[in-house]
Amino acid sequence: MGPGVSVRELLELHGRPPREVYFDLENSGYVPPEVVNEMLPYFNSVGYGHPSITHKPGWEAYEAIYRTKELLRQVLGAGGIEEFAFTHSGTEANNLAVLGLALARRGTRGKIVVSAIEHLSVIHPAEAAESLLGFKVVRVPVDSEGFVLPEVLQEFVDRSTVLVSIQFVNHEIGTVQNIEELSKVVKEVNPEVVFHTDAADAFGRLRIDLGRLRNVDMLTLSSHKIHGPRGVGVLYVREGIRLEPILRGQLSAERLWPGVENVPLIVGFRKAVELAFSDFEGNVSRMRSLRDRLVDGILSRVPDVLVNGPRDPARRAPDNANLSFLYVEGEALTVELSMRGVYVSSGSACTSRILEPSHVLLAIGRKHEEAHGSILFKTSRYHTEEDIDYAVETVTGAAERLRKLSPLRRDR
Repeated sequence: MGPGVSVRELLELHGRPPREVYFDLENSGYVPPEVVNEMLPYFNSVGYGHPSITHKPGWEAYEAIYRTKELLRQVLGAGGIEEFAFTHSGTEANNLAVLGLALARRGTRGKIVVSAIEHLSVIHPAEAAESLLGFKVVRVPVDSEGFVLPEVLQEFVDRSTVLVSIQFVNHEIGTVQNIEELSKVVKEVNPEVVFHTDAADAFGRLRIDLGRLRNVDMLTLSSHKIHGPRGVGVLYVREGIRLEPILRGQLSAERLWPGVENVPLIVGFRKAVELAFSDFEGNVSRMRSLRDRLVDGILSRVPDVLVNGPRDPARRAPDNANLSFLYVEGEALTVELSMRGVYVSSGSACTSRILEPSHVLLAIGRKHEEAHGSILFKTSRYHTEEDIDYAVETVTGAAERLRKLSPLRRDR
């Protein structure tokens, strides 16, 4: 959409689509009425006070935070609620994990190890720790499906390593890492290493048991990834791990993240967690079934399409489908689909507006033109089979039309 062009003008030009299907859940998404209704009283009826102040509205606000942390403790099998710190996004939580640990270990000039396909909210603070604090940052390569191999990771960890950060599930291609094995390998080389995993795209899709993952020291969550409101992130920090706050200001209920907590959004996040886990297996099964219907439908009808990430469904997040459409630009396909009511993202969800190829897709060996032709779909329990069938039909027609216009098409 160019500057000055309104949504209304676009609808007048193209007409309203017969159906709208939203797959861009990596970036943001639908917040169900149950979550919205849970938040509303906390704006003006209950818990609207500062959670650190000793009056009734403050106590109510603190109780709301406490109840949310208690639910997370139960769902994740953590030791205590004091191990959870609220931020205002997953990006902030990742920054706190990386830079907070670096500040706590400043002066050591140790090594920070990340995978080549980490979220940029891990890679960029690691690079800042290198340039500002003197740490050495190394990126572990991945295989063609995005997996970090234990024997390869082992080669990058040594006695100088202070932090290793490996995503639980990759946000673009859905690769499910074996975090239990990877964290064990790291600790066997150096028990003093702090192991962090960004689990924002795993939470609500995979079972996470921190009692079993004894070598995981820090873990990141994000509210909007499970149909909660935007504006809530969580960093789990195992007892005994020391971090320095990266923000300074008036202390609040959160020791590591000063400022007034956004209590209504935290309450909304709690409700989203309840909904995601009330029928966890059913929700995951529905995501997977709809995802498979989408992928199988597109692959059966559209030629020259590459599947990015793991082929084995057991090793891929149940909601993730990342496909590269050859001989067509992903951005053009995104716009074409949008005009027909199918909403997706192209390339890297974090860099699509600057038209750079995804660092994740390049890391698994995709060529620049293959990365530029990638489209990310994420299914949810709120989609229907009719939504999926409409999307398959729409993608088929859009890809065919754009390929006829493309100078990249195969018959030229």
